[in-house]
Amino acid sequence: MLLEKIFKLKEHGTNVKTEILAGLTTFLAMAYILAVNPSLLGLTGMDQNAVFVATALSAAIATFVMGFFANYPVALASGMGLNAYFTYSVCLGMGLGDGAWRIALTAVLVEGFIFILLSLFKFREKIVNGIPENLKYGITAGIGLFISMIGLKGAGIIRSDASIVDGKVSSSTLVALGDFASPTVVLALIGVILIGVLTHYHVKAAILLGILATWILGIFAELSGWYVVNPAAGVYSNIPSFANYTPFPSLAPTFMQFDFNYVTHNPMNFIIVMFAFLFVDLFDTVGTLIGVASKGNLLNEKGELPRAGRALLSDAVGTVVGACLGTSTVTSFVESSAGVAEGGRTGLTAVTSGVLFLVAIPLYPIFTSIQGFATAPALIFVGLLMMSSVLKMKFSGDLADAVGGFLAIIMMPFTYSIANGIMFGMLSWVIIKIFTGKIKDISPIMYVVGGLFVLRIITLAMHIA
Repeated sequence: MLLEKIFKLKEHGTNVKTEILAGLTTFLAMAYILAVNPSLLGLTGMDQNAVFVATALSAAIATFVMGFFANYPVALASGMGLNAYFTYSVCLGMGLGDGAWRIALTAVLVEGFIFILLSLFKFREKIVNGIPENLKYGITAGIGLFISMIGLKGAGIIRSDASIVDGKVSSSTLVALGDFASPTVVLALIGVILIGVLTHYHVKAAILLGILATWILGIFAELSGWYVVNPAAGVYSNIPSFANYTPFPSLAPTFMQFDFNYVTHNPMNFIIVMFAFLFVDLFDTVGTLIGVASKGNLLNEKGELPRAGRALLSDAVGTVVGACLGTSTVTSFVESSAGVAEGGRTGLTAVTSGVLFLVAIPLYPIFTSIQGFATAPALIFVGLLMMSSVLKMKFSGDLADAVGGFLAIIMMPFTYSIANGIMFGMLSWVIIKIFTGKIKDISPIMYVVGGLFVLRIITLAMHIA
């Protein structure tokens, strides 16, 4: 069988049906990016229809590379956080003018080529496999909390506790409970319970069915008048609309739209922009791969990720392709954990997700109608599953392991960044090892990573990245 030969399904304890269901689950869990990314990048002046096609097409290509070349159940797309940096920090925050998005795309392109070089020289692979075991488990658990928080926030179950009093922002706590009269809150919580019940009865596609059921309930809520569509408030229809439908919008407005002239005239500013993209993407990818691989039992007996170089190279290729097509940095998606939780273990899961990204282009009104509250239950439940990695951590003995792992866990959700969680975890591990007389435990790669984090902290302190 061709699929068995390509993906080694039996060796990984899986089958075609399981992999396809897992790929579908992963796609549905991250399909929100097809709606969010064009809207976000559109604020920079980019053509939203072109960005949609670029987002879907780059995700498909990068995910195919991951599936066929690396044989991992990891899907890729334009990364959340990176697209926000692209829009607000670079294009709208640096005073670069109307063509700022072209400069940002150029920075993403250069970052992608640098990543290809780092991947070919196995630098990124050494980072993945050189992270201490306790930190790996902490990173996995931290990602679980992080994606749960994304789900909770996306559904409105939690919200920012901020209000305007006498022209000043006032809050008693950082986060607060959402409005339980809101349909998105109620529907998302129903979805979480539904997934839990289905999982109890060992229903194979529990997470996928939870997403679809929550979405369908959302349609009924909209038809009944309870769920009120209000685009100005970020509340969009659950019912697919084919008004002004175009099967394949043109890529021309964003395709190969680079500004190398700015690079030659403002090299230092460009390096700062590019470095920020580079840093966040590097460690977000590392954290995501470790988390997904750990949850799927894909790490070897040494706690290392086999074929890490291929996985990281796939990610780098995706970034270059995305920049050429016209979208922000393409990276491995932590939502791949949803597919892994459904049993996905090979590249066939990724390939299935990639195919669906292609299908989504002509059928985008359907896929973009699955709103965040419908995918939130999947993210919350997968967060629960990933938190089980805490049970493998050691909190006694070496304090560097305990403190590093703990900081990796808490700083991801509390700073809303996988990269920040890894930074605090790894840097504290190195520093404590030094001051407790265990310098010999620090590998050369950890010194290099520690140096990168110190440089990152300096740029943050100087408010230049």
